[in-house]
Amino acid sequence: MSDILRLNTAEANFKTRFDDLLAANPASEGEVRNTVRAIIHDIRVRGDQALIEYTRQFDRFEVTRADELEVPKPRLHAALDALPATQRQALETATERLTAYAQHQRISAWEYTEADGTRLGQKVTPLDRVGLYVPGGKAAYPSTLLMNAIPAKVAGVKELIMTAPTPRGAADDLVLAVAAFVDVDRVFTVGGAQAIAALAYGTKSIPKVDKVVGPGNIFVATAKREVFGAVGIDMIAGPSEVVVICDGHVDPEWIAADLFAQAEHDEFAGAMLLCPDNDYLTRVADAMDQLLPQMPRADIIRASLRNRGALIQVRDLEEAVSLANHAAPEHLELAVSDPDTLVEKVRHAGAIFMGPHSPEVLGDYCAGPNHVLPTAGTARFSSPLGVYDFQKRSSLINCSRQGAAMQAKTAAALAHEEGLFAHAHSAELRR
Repeated sequence: MSDILRLNTAEANFKTRFDDLLAANPASEGEVRNTVRAIIHDIRVRGDQALIEYTRQFDRFEVTRADELEVPKPRLHAALDALPATQRQALETATERLTAYAQHQRISAWEYTEADGTRLGQKVTPLDRVGLYVPGGKAAYPSTLLMNAIPAKVAGVKELIMTAPTPRGAADDLVLAVAAFVDVDRVFTVGGAQAIAALAYGTKSIPKVDKVVGPGNIFVATAKREVFGAVGIDMIAGPSEVVVICDGHVDPEWIAADLFAQAEHDEFAGAMLLCPDNDYLTRVADAMDQLLPQMPRADIIRASLRNRGALIQVRDLEEAVSLANHAAPEHLELAVSDPDTLVEKVRHAGAIFMGPHSPEVLGDYCAGPNHVLPTAGTARFSSPLGVYDFQKRSSLINCSRQGAAMQAKTAAALAHEEGLFAHAHSAELRR
């Protein structure tokens, strides 16, 4: 591909150019933030009426009453019943695999007893009500609904409220079918920042939730940032991204296809290939040229690779891993003959795909781990969506008489040092 960026780590200005590539931003944050704040304020003040107006404005969906925004349960089940057998089988298989993985993530309660009889422990409870945001702008993502709903169900969440944009009122039948399949409680045809605001603060029609999860565009991500605190969120997701590390021994067409699979998300998706073999990079570029005309979303792929794509020659695989750790990508493919050795050096990545037969696309749908992942370098400090995101922990403290008397001395001494007499007095009464 002639217009994809070619870099070499030996170049004097490589670090600057690499960081510029990682920092690519599709919109002005200040401008977006102001728009989002105005929408959130409007939803809080005018509720359903504002929701109706924004749905008309942004989705071109002509509704006059708030109850028209909710999809009736019979409509969901009709969509499920109409699924072709092959899609139903794929849905069932993916659900089985995702559920099996999620069941390993449950956080358990625990307790221990000290010598004086004091009992300490942890109580684990699921969230009561969760909002699932399913994007639907440039494409529909039923797989995202699976990834959000299944760990919530495994965690034991009591009620799931789903929102999804429906441009011109055309709801995606597969998304509706999945909503019925995973037993979502209520579904609303609302998208964007207005959906996040409605879930966070509630309206007469849409109930307030305890946490909002699911990826979306920059307006959705900004809205989640703004409402955090009034409601929990999973993460602030940016454009999707993949870094592929290759040793030059994988079919170039496979790698070209992997990069395209990421790039077709949107014009600011990131797709980078790191390899020590410059000739191999050229072979991948040639394979991309051959493959691109066959892609229905070729225009998006081309724009994405122009904005945030790169073929990078590295000194060796160790340097490639160092760059990957610096990028902390959402997806990291180790398309090498010995991924087990390489993975030990990886510190920051949302999901790691090991070996040439583990393309990122399998993780998007059915491998088992969740595809809602930290982006834009946030894998340095955050993790994939999982069952633990739908559970909360409470500490348990049950002091014996003897234990309270012993701890009171320590607590009172520290409280006096802090100048908190009432704290000290409360503790000393138990001595």
